[in-house]
Amino acid sequence: MRNRRGSLHNSIERPIQYQMPRHPLAPPERHRGERIGWLRAAVLGANDGIVSTASLLVGVAAAESNRSNVLVAGVAGLVAGAMSMAAGEYVSVSSQADTERADLDLEKRELASMPELELRELQKIYIERGLDEATAMEVAKQLTHHDALGAHARDELGFSEITSARPIQAALASAVTFSVGAALPLVTAALVPIGKVIVLVSALSLVFLAALGALAAWAGGANRWRAALRVTFWGAIAMALTAFIGKLFGTVV
Repeated sequence: MRNRRGSLHNSIERPIQYQMPRHPLAPPERHRGERIGWLRAAVLGANDGIVSTASLLVGVAAAESNRSNVLVAGVAGLVAGAMSMAAGEYVSVSSQADTERADLDLEKRELASMPELELRELQKIYIERGLDEATAMEVAKQLTHHDALGAHARDELGFSEITSARPIQAALASAVTFSVGAALPLVTAALVPIGKVIVLVSALSLVFLAALGALAAWAGGANRWRAALRVTFWGAIAMALTAFIGKLFGTVV
């Protein structure tokens, strides 16, 4: 069947896990792939919380509103944003899980109705990865005997337990991190003089974004400076545009 990329849902049997023998003096490996699921949702939530709330506060303040209006708008943005992020993550990741289940159900039927063809599919995959025909067939036979569905899920469909779809985890991570991110510019707006809200909320929010980018890069093992610069650049653009619109129309946006 045609390959479709995705990830394996929790309720599906786990693919076979293989461990290569390690030298007793070899240092422990520290891969970060298992963090992909929650890290993506957490970074998205925190980034959106900081940018959207700071932009909202700056836009309302630029319309020459008083502190009460600024804070009410900020709190409303925090609550609405957190709920929206949670719902959006749950729906989108649930859709991914549904697709995974459908693919695996189809694969089960094909394994039952045409096992020889499915065995040849595995052989072809292993040949394309560098094995000769005889070795590829032997590997395909052994994996099929041990766990046919797991072998096809991993090697044909590209599903992986590491990147499996977890709707509730994604929803909670997004909602909590959005709230934490949104609280930072909101607290800033509550503490600084109203006349300096635009400047200080913008400046401190850029600092928060840079710290978030660096922290996310550290957790994922990526370049911290590049990540911090990327997040800060787009956050600055968002806040600048919102402030411009608020100043232009002189109304709460």
